[in-house]
Amino acid sequence: MASGNTHGDANPNVAGGPTGHVPVMLDEVLEALQPTAGEYYIDGTFGAGGYSRAILDRGANLLAIDKDPNAVASSRELLKNYGNRFRFVTGEFGELDAHCKGVEIDGVDGVVLDIGVSSMQIDEAARGFSFQNDGPLDMRMGQTGLSASDVINRSDVKDLTRLIGMLGEERHAGRVSRAIVARRELEPITRTIDLARIVEKTLGRKHSDKIHPATRTFQALRIFVNQELVELAKALFAAERILKTGGRLVVVTFHSLEDRIVKQFFSDRRGDVSGSRHLPQTLNDAPCFIQENRNAIRAGKTEIENNPRARSAKLRWAIRTEHAARKEDFNLFGREVTLSLSSLKTGRV
Repeated sequence: MASGNTHGDANPNVAGGPTGHVPVMLDEVLEALQPTAGEYYIDGTFGAGGYSRAILDRGANLLAIDKDPNAVASSRELLKNYGNRFRFVTGEFGELDAHCKGVEIDGVDGVVLDIGVSSMQIDEAARGFSFQNDGPLDMRMGQTGLSASDVINRSDVKDLTRLIGMLGEERHAGRVSRAIVARRELEPITRTIDLARIVEKTLGRKHSDKIHPATRTFQALRIFVNQELVELAKALFAAERILKTGGRLVVVTFHSLEDRIVKQFFSDRRGDVSGSRHLPQTLNDAPCFIQENRNAIRAGKTEIENNPRARSAKLRWAIRTEHAARKEDFNLFGREVTLSLSSLKTGRV
């Protein structure tokens, strides 16, 4: 996961895009995060280090996290340039509070998360994220565990339909799943181009189509293999626990599923008034966050022209209050997150 992410609701480069590692909405992120010299920040999705470098340039101290072993190379440059103000950890960003243990700090002043697959991962065909260039059907950001090929070749029709329909928001998930199962009976599906052709043949493709018909299927597989929605939910809870009063949580998302999770989390943690219109309104628990701007911030026209990957990006941010962090409750986030949680417990889709 990293700056320069590429996926979005109508992005033709969801699974394969142009090269270039550009941190999306960098100015807007810095304005929301307001990094200050001497303070302590976490970049939970390091990638090529675009946000991290900008935060360190402000004189701040930074912990960067990324589970992709390839991100280590980028971290070496920052370690050389910024010394002991910079620390890099290979791991899940959903465990960002655990990664802070042993660090002599009195709370964290800011956390930034840039959700999704990075341009570095997209551009390397051998990683299996892209169907623009043929490669193994892998998609594992951490390069360990269940691969996309494992999911495609082992899951039954019902489970595949649920996965592709929910995480890919594919209306024709049933047709795609049946085609996948029929094809793998002949031989396993192990290459990105093979899966893309199966989906394209099943759904068809018009010249007027803005995205490739396999985009949503690839998206669903990538999200599931990397447990992206679960990690995002865990990271939001973790940030709530470690941010000091006045600390800032800044999140950039590239898809409606991710943005919905962030929006719901902030709404719940604001302690908004809720209740039926037929009953007296009640105030939720004391607010853990306040939002000066509840609307999502979008990339400007100039940035989108220079970096098309920014067009689906949404930025939301909030400020931590003095009230104690609440208990984790994944039921806030709907079926997409509970599907992934269930798979982790049962070992199946």
